[in-house]
Amino acid sequence: MFNSIQGTITGKKNDALYITTGGVEWDVIIPATDNERLPAIGETARVWTWLYHKEDGMRLYGFFNEARRAAFLELIKVEGIGPKGAIKILGGISQEELERALDSEDLARLEKVPGLGKKTAQKMLLTLKGKLARAPAETASPYADLVEALGAMGYDKRAAAEALSKAEAALRTDAAFDEPLSASEKEKLLFKRAILYLSGM
Repeated sequence: MFNSIQGTITGKKNDALYITTGGVEWDVIIPATDNERLPAIGETARVWTWLYHKEDGMRLYGFFNEARRAAFLELIKVEGIGPKGAIKILGGISQEELERALDSEDLARLEKVPGLGKKTAQKMLLTLKGKLARAPAETASPYADLVEALGAMGYDKRAAAEALSKAEAALRTDAAFDEPLSASEKEKLLFKRAILYLSGM
């Protein structure tokens, strides 16, 4: 599975990006807003990807960062929204606006996104509120995998990210853990503590 592609941008047109790496030029479907944020043709960029495979072929989808890819993967879970629809939606709204509209249940803002009708916007609110973990636009959360794992267990992703931050702060001040921890040991402890916080314990 492709996680990302890093190479030279060789072409752009609205929701299509051409990026060359290792002598291979990739044709990537990408939201127009993400395409605009990437460097100009001839410059180097990294694009986060998702491969869509079905009987009649494969298509590679690309995103400016991991938060945008995560939003895309949540969108295609909504009834009536496929990969093409999700790309069009993301192409008409920024990550920050999307999160804000979902948080505040701003149906009017969602209805302004090109191609998004009232019924589908309502389904988005019901399905996605609290599902998009807020992350800096340029930097992925250091515990993105743990947030995803907690989300898969049914916890609100934003609450999960906050619980992990709280767990890390507690870990730094816990005298019982003065000895250095390996990365995997630290993740296990943070995961367990985050579940305790999320469970109200």
